[in-house]
Formats: sequence, C-alpha cells, structure tokens
Amino acid sequence: MARKLQIMEGDSPDPSTAAVWSLEGVTSHERYTSREEKDQLKSVQPGLGRPEATRAALIPIRKSPEWWAMTQDERQKIFTEQSHHTAVGMKYLPAVARRLYHCRDLAMPQPFDFLTWFEFAPSDEPAFDRLLEELRAKPEWNFVERETEIRLIRDASKC
Repeated sequence: MARKLQIMEGDSPDPSTAAVWSLEGVTSHERYTSREEKDQLKSVQPGLGRPEATRAALIPIRKSPEWWAMTQDERQKIFTEQSHHTAVGMKYLPAVARRLYHCRDLAMPQPFDFLTWFEFAPSDEPAFDRLLEELRAKPEWNFVERETEIRLIRDASKC
C-alpha cells in the first residue's frame, strides 16, 4: 500500500526528490491509429481529472524483444487487424479515460516500454475490468513480457 502518488507533468523530476519508485514516460503521437480512429477517439474520449473519476489504474507494460524485432508494419497489422486494440478501447468510452506514455526511447533506460494511465468512476470499474480482460485476450498480448497493475483511489476530500 502506498499513501501517495505524485504525477509530475513537464521536465524530469528533481533527482533530490525522495521517491520509493519512479517511472518516466512522454506523450507522443498515436502510432497505430488511423485518421478515422483518431477522429472517433477525439469525439468521445473524455479528459483526465473528471471529478467523478475517483478510481485510477496505472499499468506499465514491457513488450518482448520479438515485438520490437518486427517492423512497424508488422506490429501495426497485429495491433489493428488481429487485436483490434483501438476498437476494443472505443467500446469503453467515455466511461474510461486514458493517457499513454512512451518510455522506450528516453535517454535514461526505463523498466517499461509504456505507461498507461486510466481514470474512471467507481460505478465504471466493472467496465474497466472487462476492458482489461478483453485486451489481455488479444494476440497483441502474447508479446507482453512484463506488466504491473496498480489500482488507486483518489481521496475526494483532498480535491
């Protein structure tokens, strides 16, 4: 159990800041999303920080060397044609908001390739669980080498 989670936007954190565990990532362009999908997502994807979204999950993921040995086109094909990753996620919008951070190309090596942050209302937690179940059953998930699922509850009295 952790009493506190600090999310810092912007530059790298001050190295003198005491932390038990630290992860870094950057937002980037959508790499496996078509224009049509991007427009659909934009029209229904809620922003982060909604007052009712007092539940969150941070899921860091590292993909296997086999995943990264494939070309961009090969990964795209698995992502879109076999796993239908974006279509699965669309089913759970606007209930579940998310932001993806990329870690693989940072100057300082990171233990994960991606950090995905999700936010949802307590009443939408079953939908979030179904989303994860669906994504983990897809072919793309065969290339996940390591993941950690961290669930959080925002203390509404401190907002």
